[in-house]
Amino acid sequence: MNKKLSFKKSFEAKLKNSQVAAKKKAISLFTAMSVAHVDDEESNTCDVHHVEKALPGGDFYTGQWYKSLSHGRGNYLWTDGCMYIGEWFKGKIMGKGKFFWPSGATYEGDFKHGFMDGQGTFTGISGDTYKGSWIMNLKQGEGTYSYPNGDCYEGEWCHGYQEGHGIYRWKNGNHYDGQWNKGLMNGNGKMVWSNGNKYEGSWEEGIPKGNGTYKWPDGSSYIGVWCKDGKEQNGTYHPSDSQTDNLDWDPQQMFLEDLKDCKICPCEKILIMPSEKMPNWTGTAKENCRMQKRFDGSLSRHSFSDFDGFSSASEENSRDGDERGGNINQEGPVTTASSPQLVMAMKKQGKSISRGHKNYELMLNLQLGIRHSVGRPGPAITLELKSSAFDPNEKVWTRFPPEGSKHTPSHQSCEFRWKDYCPLVFRTLRKLFDVDAADYMLSLCGSDALRELSSPGKSGSFFYLTSDDKYMIKTMKKTEAKATYYKHVRSFKDTLVTKFFGLHCVKLTGAVQKKVRFVIMGNLFCTDYVIHRRFDLKGSFQGRTTAIPESEIDPTTTLKDLDLNYIFRLQKLWFQEFRRQVDKDCDFLERERIMDYSLLVGLHFREVHSTPTSGALTPTGNGDCENGEAPRLSQASNDQLVIDPTGQSSDRLGIKIAARAEKTVRKTDCELVGEPTGVTCDAILFFGIIDILQDYDISKKLEHAYKSMQYDPTSISAVDPKLYSKRFRDFIFKVFVQDT
Repeated sequence: MNKKLSFKKSFEAKLKNSQVAAKKKAISLFTAMSVAHVDDEESNTCDVHHVEKALPGGDFYTGQWYKSLSHGRGNYLWTDGCMYIGEWFKGKIMGKGKFFWPSGATYEGDFKHGFMDGQGTFTGISGDTYKGSWIMNLKQGEGTYSYPNGDCYEGEWCHGYQEGHGIYRWKNGNHYDGQWNKGLMNGNGKMVWSNGNKYEGSWEEGIPKGNGTYKWPDGSSYIGVWCKDGKEQNGTYHPSDSQTDNLDWDPQQMFLEDLKDCKICPCEKILIMPSEKMPNWTGTAKENCRMQKRFDGSLSRHSFSDFDGFSSASEENSRDGDERGGNINQEGPVTTASSPQLVMAMKKQGKSISRGHKNYELMLNLQLGIRHSVGRPGPAITLELKSSAFDPNEKVWTRFPPEGSKHTPSHQSCEFRWKDYCPLVFRTLRKLFDVDAADYMLSLCGSDALRELSSPGKSGSFFYLTSDDKYMIKTMKKTEAKATYYKHVRSFKDTLVTKFFGLHCVKLTGAVQKKVRFVIMGNLFCTDYVIHRRFDLKGSFQGRTTAIPESEIDPTTTLKDLDLNYIFRLQKLWFQEFRRQVDKDCDFLERERIMDYSLLVGLHFREVHSTPTSGALTPTGNGDCENGEAPRLSQASNDQLVIDPTGQSSDRLGIKIAARAEKTVRKTDCELVGEPTGVTCDAILFFGIIDILQDYDISKKLEHAYKSMQYDPTSISAVDPKLYSKRFRDFIFKVFVQDT
């Protein structure tokens, strides 16, 4: 009883000092709500005790405590009025709990690493209520949203929006049952009005578009092609047997009148996510300082390791991320005073091309040419391109003398000629991919030098990276812009195939007459997340292992099929979207007779860990999370590791996809995908299909014939595109599976 009175007095004093009215609700909530214990086999229950702590910065915690961290059940009050009541694990919000905002909004349900993750109910300040599934602070999966005006949506969600199949019911009795995309009616669906009228057919961005049928209760109907632009609207009215009153009905009435009362209400925005509210445990005891020093010391003692268990307590304290940041529209990682991140100087991939480098003049020529091409005025861009735009002869040659000309600036490089292939096509692609022309030129032609990757690819091509990592430049032996590629990426905005932004050629004049063709494409790993592991996956055996010593493998090493020791478990909706898109992309590549492509996969482990040992750890790691000791973070001397950087969650397939990576063990040499071990950790995935320019030409047919005499024909990379596509899909769908 004395303990409760002591807590109540200290808490009431805290409320007065903070001057946040919403905190007054907490007095009754702290004593009324009961949350079950978190099971923890590693902890000694004798060491778990109850504490009441005033924390640095004015925060306040009361609850169970273990080794200088909250562990079990407890209540945390921030000075800004936010409050959490529920389960903790080693200083992290983990398990069942309830989060309160100063505005009066609440979330009650599952938490994971501070994120709303699992099943939970959000109640907004205006009476909005969402009850359903969450993934990393976003509505994902099945859920029901009740709006304050009486409307209701029940169905599927994807990265925070209505997406998939769902039913929206308006308070006035109207309802829509059908497909959704990005929070709008999109695809096939049926709208039923309270007066009995119905529309069933195709929708696009919230309105009818395409084939559809409008029906009246008396049986009459209008069947046709629908469009908000009356000029493109056409169809036929079919009267019922009993009457013909509606013969003069105008189809545009549906857009002007019927849909006026069918607006989709927006969901309430959450400006501060629970994952942003990192508890401030620093300074609570001298032991914290000792733990942090020991943890920091391990950074310099060990090499980079693989990750096989859960992260340590001190590590988890230093890295709580918010997928959205303080504002729901904020992008990228956010570092706050209450959430320090461990950062060290990072070695960027590749070697900077400076004066004296053998390709320095080529880089200057390339930058001059791109600045000229992108900055040159052109016709208005339309997504509807004529076939002539894809003609291989559709190119523009420009001469760049050192002294300059009427159309080119003076420069310090040698004289060269610049060729711009299919300029209108690539201008349109850049618009389609939402690339700003000024930002594009700044990345490629800014004052910072390009970086050359250490070695050419298998094809003999060289690769260069821009200083901001946004774009990659690859030299080529031939050039071709296909209309089918343009049609494919335009039709499927979530395509995984490489994005191309330009196709050019530099030809040096004089005695050398050297000609270099190159393509500019997006860099899949342009992210603030550290890519801890990267894999190039084809689904073949022959030559598909990294031929370097294990001790030399680092985060920039690209591993191959036989090096893969994970499967990736995707959330249901992401997996379904992934499978659909891989099928569409492979169908496209098969039709174009393309083979030898790969799925490039990058992993950022959200739980960075290794086992403390004497001496360096191998890159594949010897982590053992069952030894009872707190694992420590490993770090290569030349790499930067930002521990669990925060960032905006993905709204596009292949970019920042939350998943579980499960370790596998290959038991025989005849299997590409090993057996799952049950050891998993949370990861952020980046993936895309690369190397899509290789036709199954005569050279590849000869390669196939030659290697077939030495190896199993099905195990080599160079095979017929139809067989390649099937083998690739079979393999990828074993590596990427649905999380159950």
